[in-house]
Amino acid sequence: MSDNFNTYIEHIDFEAWREACVSKGTLRRYAKGDEFVSIGKVGSYIGYIVSGALKYVAYSVDGTEHVMGLVFGNGFVADWPFCLYGKEAKLAIVAVVDCEIYCIPSKTVKEMMDSDLHFRDVVMHSTEEVYTTVYDRYIDLYCKSPQRRYEELIGRYPYLFDLFSLKDIASFLNITPTHLSRLRNAKHSRVGL
Repeated sequence: MSDNFNTYIEHIDFEAWREACVSKGTLRRYAKGDEFVSIGKVGSYIGYIVSGALKYVAYSVDGTEHVMGLVFGNGFVADWPFCLYGKEAKLAIVAVVDCEIYCIPSKTVKEMMDSDLHFRDVVMHSTEEVYTTVYDRYIDLYCKSPQRRYEELIGRYPYLFDLFSLKDIASFLNITPTHLSRLRNAKHSRVGL
């Protein structure tokens, strides 16, 4: 089982990405509620998160928010890989607390890909690993019960409630906040026995 929330981190050239963001990027600060990426806009940056936490959010036709992903310190944030190809974002990436992020412009990464074959391989491999992480989560939504998904998530990352709201975690698990509260209460009752 992975120690990293976003498991692709363990399978990419983490140091190449961190170095690119820190050496060729700029340290930017995002306040709680600021958007790193906005729906309908092309993502301008790829970021290495020094501190803070963000959520990837999509909206239903009725305006209901759906949390599609979570990311926090010592991780990366981007509308991946669409920011590299000039495609408009279909989701927003929103700071849930104040964040410090080293941001490298997407166009700089594209230029690095064009001039450095090794870095192009790093980008291609990273894309494959992000896809694998997202695909595994998609399969879990269909093959695992909400209780199992909750228990696995909190079993690995018990501090998530310190970073994200109950509503955000419930949305990420694709359940209601009420259902999540019931799962939490049931787990606490079993532990207290």
